[in-house]
Amino acid sequence: MSAENPPDPGIPEPAAVGPRRGKRRTALLAAAWTAAGVVLLGGTGAGFVYFRLNGNLRSVDIDQTLGNDRPTKTDDGSENILVLGSDTRSGANGGLGGGTDDGSARSDTAMIVHVYQGHRRAGVVSVPRDTLIDRPACTDTEGRTHPAAPGAMFNSAYSTGGAACAVKTVESMTGLRMDHYLEVDFAGFQRLVDDLGGVPVTTTKAIEDPQSHLRLKAGTHTLSGGQALGLVRTRHGVGDGSDLGRIQLQQAFVKALVDQVGRIGVLTSPKKLYDLADTATRAVTTDSGLGSVNSLIDFADGLRGIGASDLTMVTMPVRYDPADPNRVLVQEAKARLVWTALREDRPIPAAATKGTATGKAQGVVTS
Repeated sequence: MSAENPPDPGIPEPAAVGPRRGKRRTALLAAAWTAAGVVLLGGTGAGFVYFRLNGNLRSVDIDQTLGNDRPTKTDDGSENILVLGSDTRSGANGGLGGGTDDGSARSDTAMIVHVYQGHRRAGVVSVPRDTLIDRPACTDTEGRTHPAAPGAMFNSAYSTGGAACAVKTVESMTGLRMDHYLEVDFAGFQRLVDDLGGVPVTTTKAIEDPQSHLRLKAGTHTLSGGQALGLVRTRHGVGDGSDLGRIQLQQAFVKALVDQVGRIGVLTSPKKLYDLADTATRAVTTDSGLGSVNSLIDFADGLRGIGASDLTMVTMPVRYDPADPNRVLVQEAKARLVWTALREDRPIPAAATKGTATGKAQGVVTS
């Protein structure tokens, strides 16, 4: 709907309600928690607040920064999206704990989302932040150049050169062209969960981690934004204390979040939908190709055929570093199976993740 024909703000459009619409709206959400509110934009009928929402958005021109030295775009209708959760401690994030404001930020959560041809299913590959990789030389969006760094932690790419260097690193590592980029920070994620009314989960074990301000008894809970943030960040409160265990918790929370956003489809309040869209557009940073409300709506429209059951979620094949158990190394042969499958738009083979290092948090959180 265009801004010239705004909907009546007191009457929700039929397309914005109904369980079928709500279920389909969860497609990008299931790809990563960072994109939750973006998908909701597709159903808000928000023409009458278009300009305000558009003014909320922040974008970076990754295509111009990286130039032509990149993997070739595919022309088969599939798409790859790099989704990052930023752990900056500045601004509104300063009171959320987990570190001091040293002027830097890291990609605390990273997921490569492959939307298959036809946009009926997707594969999600979580990249452990503690993976040691050969970081390529890159140029950031301010034009500053950064030298290559062998044996660097994966999340250092973002703290070194921001979004452009993070994309460059992922493309170098996988051989896959990232068609889009989405990022959300701590504070935005917390507000989004609160605007959803919390997210119900069940924990099979108690989780207690003072570092992420999380304390949950075994049982069923409706997590507030603060508790949800603690859950997706904790690595010491459950399992073996590894980043791999944290990824297992993050993937479980994504499923619970998908279920909760699916229930938004039965809401009849246009104000509720607007609040969610407002929070989402303030929370995310995108590539310039998604840097407008219209672009985000079109993007979400293309994902509506994907439901939670159409997603495959795995962790990039890694092994523990013999020299440092707090770091992991890419299992190159198995990782190539993953990247080749996605490049050829095929399902990720089970052999790619069999026998790889995993955390000890599988099944601790369910929806």
